[in-house]
This record gives sequence, structure tokens and C-alpha cells, in this order.
Amino acid sequence: MDFQVVVLAGGFSKKLVPLVSKEVPKALLPVANRPVLSYVLELLEQSNLKDLIVVVEGEHAALLVGGWISGAYVDRLHVEVAAVPEDIGTAGALRAIAHHLTAKDILVVSGDLVSDVPPGAVAAAHRRHNAVVTAMLCSAPVSGPAESGSSGGKDKTKKAGRYNLIGLDRSKQFLLYIATGAELENDLRIQKSILRAVGEMEIRADLIDAHLYAFKRTVLQEILHQKDTFQSLKEDLLPYLVRSQLVGPHCMLGEGSQMGDKCSVKRSVIGRHCRIGSNVKIVNSIIMNHVTIGDGCSIQGSVVCSNVQLQERVVLKDCQVGAGFVVIAGGEYKGESLAKKEK
Repeated sequence: MDFQVVVLAGGFSKKLVPLVSKEVPKALLPVANRPVLSYVLELLEQSNLKDLIVVVEGEHAALLVGGWISGAYVDRLHVEVAAVPEDIGTAGALRAIAHHLTAKDILVVSGDLVSDVPPGAVAAAHRRHNAVVTAMLCSAPVSGPAESGSSGGKDKTKKAGRYNLIGLDRSKQFLLYIATGAELENDLRIQKSILRAVGEMEIRADLIDAHLYAFKRTVLQEILHQKDTFQSLKEDLLPYLVRSQLVGPHCMLGEGSQMGDKCSVKRSVIGRHCRIGSNVKIVNSIIMNHVTIGDGCSIQGSVVCSNVQLQERVVLKDCQVGAGFVVIAGGEYKGESLAKKEK
């Protein structure tokens, strides 16, 4: 299927002390007398996903995990064990090994996932929808997700901050909104552009993220490079992609293009690998490939050719902008043709 698989196996997790030790990292903790990592590896093997990068925090933990895999899965899987620094988060771990990713699509799975859903089914759904990202969600336990450091008790399950809010379309196939417990406030804010595009959204509080994702590689690598402050896949990268996926009715968004917050795009075509800042309005326009649009720009009834740079707060109405042209910040143009002067 031309998928690479990244297994995020953790390291010597401080949260699991004293269960983990210098000789038993998180990935090798026994579950039903088997290292927890074995469940994921065998699921992947059953789906014929055998090209794996197992990412481990810390050199010593990586040596232990690599040694176990070599003995248990010799001639069964093609596994590269990559050591990354500790405490850099899931997005940071992917960023550290991003240069090793070469396949069209990347499957990212937590090393402690025990599931009866074949990862191959998630990969197939990702390909079927030609998605930028696909996430697997599952029903939350009746008692609610475990809270780190808590000793249990009925009162713990009533804390709203421990739940995720998930927004789905009518078909329950498209992820429209996601907020983690730490982000939840009294007021729930939904982008109007999303509601206009889908008509109806179902908000669920009974689903949890299973930490199994499929990404389009080019988009994943670009976001990890540009958003170097992102540390968590669940809390940073996934919500960013969900916010960026809908660009308004009757629109087309090319591969690798990204949009900032609070953008409005209507009846327009956006080319490939464009960078669109925050608070940008685009109406009845064509934006070709590799265009950079700064924050606060307004474009209406215009054609912007490839490799153009619009700096901040540019206003274009009924204009044509030639390839490679740079429009200086704050410029306002109406009914004009902007192009480089020929030498």
C-alpha cells in the first residue's frame, strides 16, 4: 500500500515508575505476559504493514527495545529502531525522524495500543478518501478516561476537563472539530465556515482518540517543519489540520497548501503548496501554485500567478498578479495588472 509505519514506543516513562526501570522501558512492560509493544507489531504484521520505524525515547531504551525486536521478529518485519531525545512529545518525535519518511502516506500508532481494529482498515479508509489525515476514534470507557496521578473514585469521572469534544458530520466519517480536555471552556466556539460547508455537526463527548493516525507524508513533513512549536499530535497537530481542512463552499484546495486561523475562502481555487496566513479573505479568485499570502490580506475577483508573494494587509480587487511578483505590505490595488518589469 506504499505506507510507512511509525510506532511511537516511548521510553522510561516517569508516570509509570516504579513499574518501568532501567532494564524495562515502557514498550516492554508485560500485558497478559507479553510486552505491550508485541500487540501493535502483530496487528501491523497481520495487515501486511511490515516497513516500520519504532521510535524510542533515549539511547539506552532504544537498545533494549531493538534487541527484543531483533530476537522476536527476525525475518518477519523490517524494523528500524530510532532513538530520539526524551520529553519532546509525539510531534517532536516525528519531527526528529521526519527525514526518514519517504512513502506517500504515513501510519502513526502508539506503541501501547491494544486493539481489535486492523491498522490496515484505517490505512485503506485513508486512501479511499484521499485524506490528509485519518484518525481512529473509539468509545470512551464507562468510567471515563483515566486521569494521571489519580487514585480513582466516582467524583473523578464527573470532571468535564477529562473529556474530549469531537465534532462529526452526518455520516460520522469526517472529523470537523476536536478539543482536548485542557482546552475546554464554558463556551464552545465553532468556525462558521465549517457549519456552512457541512450544514450540520454532531458534537460527541463519549469518544476518545485511539492514537492511530494516517497522514499524507508531504503535508505532515511541511507542518512539522513550519510549526516547530508543536509538541503533541493530539493537542497541536491534529486540531490544526481539522481547522484547516474546510475552505468554504465551491472551493478547491491543492495538495500541500495550508491556511492560518480565521480565513474565509469562497468560490475560489487554491493551487498546490500555498501558504495563506491568518485573517485572510479570498472571494471569486484563482490562486496558483506556491503563493504566499500574508496575514490580513483581502483578495476579490483576482488571479494570482505562481510564486507570488503578498505581504501583510494587501488588498486586491479585480486584479491580475504576474508570476513571481512581490506585493509590498499594505498595498491596495483595484483593476490593475501587476507584473515584473522585463529587462
